[in-house]
Amino acid sequence: MSYRPVTQRQPWNEALLALPARHVLQSWEWGEIKLLHGWFPARLLWEQDGRPVAAALVLRRLVPHTPWSVMYVPKGPVLDYHQPELLNRVLDDLESHARRLHAILVKIDPDVEVHPSDAAHAAADHPVTQALVTRGWRSSAQQIQFRNTALLDLTLAEDNLLAAMKGKTRYNIRLAQRKGIIVRSGTSQDIPRFYEMYAETGKRDCFLIRPFAYYRDAWQTFMDAGLAHMLLAEVGPSKAEDGPSGKADTIAGLVLFRFGDQAWYMYGASTDRHRELMPNYALQWAAILWAKAAGCTTYDLWGAPNTLDDRDPLWGVWRFKEGLGARFVSHIGAYDYPVSSFLYWVYEVAVPRYLNLLRRQRQAHLPM
Repeated sequence: MSYRPVTQRQPWNEALLALPARHVLQSWEWGEIKLLHGWFPARLLWEQDGRPVAAALVLRRLVPHTPWSVMYVPKGPVLDYHQPELLNRVLDDLESHARRLHAILVKIDPDVEVHPSDAAHAAADHPVTQALVTRGWRSSAQQIQFRNTALLDLTLAEDNLLAAMKGKTRYNIRLAQRKGIIVRSGTSQDIPRFYEMYAETGKRDCFLIRPFAYYRDAWQTFMDAGLAHMLLAEVGPSKAEDGPSGKADTIAGLVLFRFGDQAWYMYGASTDRHRELMPNYALQWAAILWAKAAGCTTYDLWGAPNTLDDRDPLWGVWRFKEGLGARFVSHIGAYDYPVSSFLYWVYEVAVPRYLNLLRRQRQAHLPM
């Protein structure tokens, strides 16, 4: 077995598509987006007898004013996790790669599934987790992506997909259609409007969003590559707030990513206007139909609670996705390899504590 860096888009994406459980966050395009925003991507490919057996998009970010860096393999590495010898070889090479480039840590968060009934216990007992811990990897408190998700099987016929939904979901899809919600495809010209709605959603639902340039680069890059599709929900002029002008009013939208036979719902946005018309239900049904037509067999609805508990902040989100017929999927979560135990402690514990102290001191001196 050998491994090598890949420096061209087509060979990388083709190799990735030949592997099990490949993920859009391991694609060439994701590395290019992160390169525009402070990360340096390296694409490492393991081959045996001339065929790909594993891959890792390794993102590296420098720690300012130091010779050190941190590394992250988003939703990877990609390989058959039922092969322990292959896993150990890939981990050997990732650890050596990190040491050569003076990394403080390497973080991975592969989509290795565990039984959701007792996810914490199941994750601790999983052979992959045990292999990681034996090598000195640590369960990470910093989960970059969602640990759990909701998956929808798109191999079902349309009628069967509708039948698998909750009755209320089917009702709301039809209500949106009766009330005149129109779903159309978006273009690059719609990106500023989508960002406005996304910012409104973040403010309403209390989550932080990045500056416009980041999302513009992400959405445009994937749309240009044919790996993303924007859908927008509109109401006609009779309901739009600017009715006399004759323009439709865009009130919600989503962006789907696609890679191979899987689609991901990563970005959703809506306004407070006309929410009673159920535009998000119309959008999701349109997304399902688009993903099926594009040849996708799985729709990842991207994000679910840490535990199936109505006290979890994502419980309402899960109930919406469950209504679409999705199943809850739990993963082992993120793991860190501390190249230097001391520097890892400084980076993960001491620096955050110091920054929190500074924030508290600034707040204490703010005028009342």
